[in-house]
Amino acid sequence: MSPHLDAVRVERVWVAGGVVRIAACTRELTVACPDCGRGSARVHSRYCRTLADVAVGGRPVLIGLSVRRLFCDSAGCGRRTFAEQVAGLTARYQRRSPLLQHLVEMAGVLLAGRGGARLLHILEAPLSRTSVLFHLMRLPLPSPAVPRVLGVDGFALYADVYGILLVDATTRLPIELWAGRDAEQLAAWLRTHPGVEVVCRDGSLVYRQGITDGAPDALQVSDRFHLWQGLTKRIGDIAAAHRGCLPSAAPQPEPAPPPTTSTGPSDQADTPARRHAKRLFEAVHAVTDTGCSLASPRIAPPSA
Repeated sequence: MSPHLDAVRVERVWVAGGVVRIAACTRELTVACPDCGRGSARVHSRYCRTLADVAVGGRPVLIGLSVRRLFCDSAGCGRRTFAEQVAGLTARYQRRSPLLQHLVEMAGVLLAGRGGARLLHILEAPLSRTSVLFHLMRLPLPSPAVPRVLGVDGFALYADVYGILLVDATTRLPIELWAGRDAEQLAAWLRTHPGVEVVCRDGSLVYRQGITDGAPDALQVSDRFHLWQGLTKRIGDIAAAHRGCLPSAAPQPEPAPPPTTSTGPSDQADTPARRHAKRLFEAVHAVTDTGCSLASPRIAPPSA
């Protein structure tokens, strides 16, 4: 807890059920109206707010803070009453201290839903993963810096409905996303974001007109993808237009060399193994011609 010490008076601190409880109340000080800024100390009523703070000694902390509702005595202000806020301790419609709320948001940024919920459970600030994601989605996005090199490309949402995507070509991070392909919309964005020096785009005339109107000094170039796409399409068109003359321009194939006759087993030199195989072959056929069985004991093997 880190409020202004002169604005809060701590009345009691005790531990109940493993929770550190603090009873406090605001002091009778003049508070500025959030609308007109005029100070007021005239009390309308008091009520108690329960705030969760960061854990102390491994125990969660709950603060019961009695705050005032004050009258605004300015005749020109439309707000008749307002609740006082303590800097560093309370925020409108918030049941956590700013320090604990920042812890919840950073857990969501760094670890997202499940991981953030596990970390907060360890830090004695239990939240569900959906609650962590809810607080994460409530965070305002940082305003992107105007890139020096801007990428402009179209994409199809569905059927014939298209959109425009602006990307920082240096960091490759998206900047804007629009529905439709409007040159005036692109030109208006470039006028309100001066400083773009180079714009990478495809060959669309809509993008060329929008960039020329919004950033006339910017250099327009084609990105690598559309450059290769245009080159291959152009080569395909040229090849299709000269399809008839391509066969005559092709070189004649060289005549194939005459086939070489391979030497088979019959043309090989006479060897002892070949002679032995030939004798076996003749002996088998001799027995087959006589009608005797090959297993007959009367048949003697050929001599080596």
